[in-house]
Order: sequence, then structure tokens, then C-alpha cells
Amino acid sequence: MYEIFSKLLQEHGITPYKVSKETGVSQSTLSDWKRGVSTPKQDKLQKIADYFGVTLEYLMTGEEKEADRYYINDETAQVAQEIFENKELRALFDVQRGMSAEDLQALHGMALALKRKERGGNDDTGC
Repeated sequence: MYEIFSKLLQEHGITPYKVSKETGVSQSTLSDWKRGVSTPKQDKLQKIADYFGVTLEYLMTGEEKEADRYYINDETAQVAQEIFENKELRALFDVQRGMSAEDLQALHGMALALKRKERGGNDDTGC
């Protein structure tokens, strides 16, 4: 099972530490899991699955049923609803469709710069 967790870490470019901080699953639990000393309880596995947006079955086996392929966790559903209901968010979402990875990265950088500016932080991007 840890192999699948490790694969998800690599795919998302994140560390076990970050997963631990954001899910509340302790690093010692993840380390025990890696060493094969223990398997996290179902509630902890579900937190990890939700974090990565995968099913519990996928996290445990690396396989998923066809019906589970389009699994959406509660947080993802909430964000999708916010985008749907907000005209400005929907327009921003529509703008990014078809953009290259490089353009998406630039768009993300601009959004972060605007967020810092809005919060009164130093905007070192020159915008």
C-alpha cells in the first residue's frame, strides 16, 4: 500500500510531511506504514485518499472500479459549486482551458501576486 502512497506523492510533487500536516495523520503513522509495521486505520486512510482525490480502494490496491474513476471528494465538490455559482470564478476557469503548462504557471503567479497585493503584502513581481 505504501507504494501507491509514494506514487501519489511523486505525481503531486509533495512530501509525506505536507500530507501529515494537512491531513492530521501523524508522520510516525506514515513511517510505520512505510516500514510495514502497521497499516493506518480506515479513517486515516480515507483522509489520505480524500487529500489526493482518489478512492480508498485505489489507495489500498492501486486499482479502481470504472464507476470510481470519477470520484469527487466533498472539498472538490464544494469548489466546483463555488465556481459554478460565481460569474468571475467561472470566467477565470474558462480562460485557463487549453492553456499550456507554462501559461498556467504564469497565470498562477499573477493570481498569487494579486492575492499578496490585496493582503497588503510586498509584491515583488513588479506588477
